[in-house]
Amino acid sequence: MNIRSISLSQLAIPLRVEFKHAQAVRSVTDSLWVNATTDTGLIGNGEACPRSYVTGESPESAQAFFREHAASVIAEVHDLGGLAAWADAHREKINRNPAAWCAIELALLDAIAQHENRSISTLLALEATSTLPPYSAVVGDSDHGTFVATVERYRDLGMTDFKIKLSGDAQRDEKKLQTLRSLCGEGIRIRADGNNVYPDATSAITALRRLRDFLWAIEEPVQARDLSAMRRIHDALKLRMILDESVCSRDDVTALEQDPERWIINLRVSKMGGLLRSLELACRAHGRKIDLIVGAQVGETSLLTRAGMLAASAFPSAVVAREGAFGTFLLKEDVCSPSLMFGKLGLVAGIQFSTTGWQLDIQPNADHLRLVEST
Repeated sequence: MNIRSISLSQLAIPLRVEFKHAQAVRSVTDSLWVNATTDTGLIGNGEACPRSYVTGESPESAQAFFREHAASVIAEVHDLGGLAAWADAHREKINRNPAAWCAIELALLDAIAQHENRSISTLLALEATSTLPPYSAVVGDSDHGTFVATVERYRDLGMTDFKIKLSGDAQRDEKKLQTLRSLCGEGIRIRADGNNVYPDATSAITALRRLRDFLWAIEEPVQARDLSAMRRIHDALKLRMILDESVCSRDDVTALEQDPERWIINLRVSKMGGLLRSLELACRAHGRKIDLIVGAQVGETSLLTRAGMLAASAFPSAVVAREGAFGTFLLKEDVCSPSLMFGKLGLVAGIQFSTTGWQLDIQPNADHLRLVEST
């Protein structure tokens, strides 16, 4: 396979509702979209979500990475082995630009799979499984009326696994958790996402002690990579610590090996730098008995949902929860048909996948794309 050209665009799709947490407020997607066109006219599609508060990336830094490396990718990547070799040779640069590389890698995987007339799941020898947990209901830090309406929609779907974004105001957060429990009953499982809202372990323990009886785990309550503080929080409250910004590459797993029972890694394909690096990290975590949540970022289309599905299928016994599959529940328009969305009980059901590439019909609306680079 030969790549004739690669293009980078910004993808901006309006959201149906504003989504808020401690680090950001979003009413429109802010994503990267890459097309890799082969010399036979096949078009591979890739997507990623650069977030300054997650990996330090911006649309500008992604554009600079693309401009620096696109020609090399075109010259050197002709198959799966070449793609893996290029990524390994440029590991340190990808560590600093994971979302930028993710969009490129996913487009190349799609092009390679189409060229070989097979699916990406077959290309990577990933088996479909029915043993994965359902998708979680994710509730942003909204006003009370919006919060109640959102929870009631999830409840009516029969969903019982919840992730709640915290505000940092313990009284307000306790009221939200009480409301959630009263609306959905005792049979639900709740974890919270702090988004680094607490300044230190002491303040986190004080605030979370009021919430402790509602929760089984807390994600990134303090500054990213402050594992010492999170160990203190775990020991004080016996809440498992979910790591998001604190784990962005396979090397970050090393610091967790001494006490794997404390940790859960939130594996998000865009944050990890693509599907191959996600599988690599999942393998290392699984081998060290560290659990995984296969997560998502606000505004992902069904393409990244599909990539997350494949990542989850590699080590299903390690996956304790899944996030994403919002499709047109959140997006006013998806780029994929069918749009991958959870339904009853948090399950994605009734999807008829095609046979090649991402196994979806992918046609972004040109009105939502702005071309920024092309090679």
